[in-house]
Amino acid sequence: MRRKVIPMVILGAASMMFASHAFAGPNCGANTGTAATGEPIIVGGIHGNAPPGDFSASTDAAKAYFDCVNANGGIHGRPIDYRIENDQWNPEMAAQAAAKLVKDARAVALVGNGSFIEMAVNAGTYKEENIMAMASACAISECFESSNIVSTNQGPLPSNLGAAQYAQEELGSTNVACIGFNIPNNGPWSCQVVIDLMKARGGDGSMQLLNPGAPDVNSALLEAISTGADTILMNLPAGLAIAVLKAAEEQDLRDSYVWIAPTPLYDLSVPAALGEYWNGKVYVNAELAPFQMGGPDAVNWIAVMDAYASPDDPRDTFAQSGYLSATYFVKTLLAMDPADVGDRAKVTEAIKGISGYTSDLMCGPYYVGDTDFHMPNHAGFMLQILDGGFKIVRDCYEFDSAYFKPHIAVETSLGLR
Repeated sequence: MRRKVIPMVILGAASMMFASHAFAGPNCGANTGTAATGEPIIVGGIHGNAPPGDFSASTDAAKAYFDCVNANGGIHGRPIDYRIENDQWNPEMAAQAAAKLVKDARAVALVGNGSFIEMAVNAGTYKEENIMAMASACAISECFESSNIVSTNQGPLPSNLGAAQYAQEELGSTNVACIGFNIPNNGPWSCQVVIDLMKARGGDGSMQLLNPGAPDVNSALLEAISTGADTILMNLPAGLAIAVLKAAEEQDLRDSYVWIAPTPLYDLSVPAALGEYWNGKVYVNAELAPFQMGGPDAVNWIAVMDAYASPDDPRDTFAQSGYLSATYFVKTLLAMDPADVGDRAKVTEAIKGISGYTSDLMCGPYYVGDTDFHMPNHAGFMLQILDGGFKIVRDCYEFDSAYFKPHIAVETSLGLR
């Protein structure tokens, strides 16, 4: 059931939002106040950081939380030795990173992963090596359709769907043009569900796919317009979504279409980058709680980042997700027999047994289960870019798609519905 809408507007930087909570120290793991000194537990993390984007916010946040845990007793007295690799959006380097962490270092798990590349390359390796990747910045189908990967972030499929569903229900949209990357396990995969939703509700949809190496947003926008669409969905990183909107502004198309986007456009710098022309005209789906919600985990995430991360590390959705994955991992290991926390097979078993973890950062419970697919996060918020910030126009709501039927069945079997 959807909760009551909270009409708030976000203003300024994330740390400013929680200024009233700045006096509170972070809450991490066992909270002993004493540094862990036992035998380290090796944990890995892989992110992509090179053109077309930087996904390192997820591992930055996971590292910050693990550093805080290590300063507060670790895992039954043992510190987490968190080792991070950058795949640089290169399949060969992604495979090498996994081999280094999983086969050479013998990590017990991977936490905070974020990439377009590494999940597709390494999903089979994780299954063969019986290791779980508790990811945080997934953007491709393999991340959500694999036995040994589970993420706290939603990825583009649910977030696109949530944006289109809101537009159809509240903004009068009947025909959605989805502009995305021509990457089979990203753009077509996540745009098709929007087309299916619109057709199921008596409307229509289409997709316009960009070459990720040389994206031509002007051509894509013209192609979207030519379909007869009344709504433009920008299934793109924030920079390219802004480029689409700037191209539309040059043609004064603002009032001719409904403009929607998934989570990547939820960035505190976006309202200023778009300017007054777009005020109140762009709607963005948020897959984790908007920053102004201010629940216990939202506040603690900022406290952890302020105490243990670099001031330059992003405070964004991927960082929220990295923090969440790390907290869920630590909670799981602290509940294990201390003798088992260095045993990969037993750690994998414990992670697959996760069920019913809750956080104010997520709309629903987090769970894993022993299945060939994982997408525990498939509900979200809808925001409107307004007056230099983001206004919440719809609080937690479920996304409507046959894609989620298997996930709902698992949730029902676990007693989470």
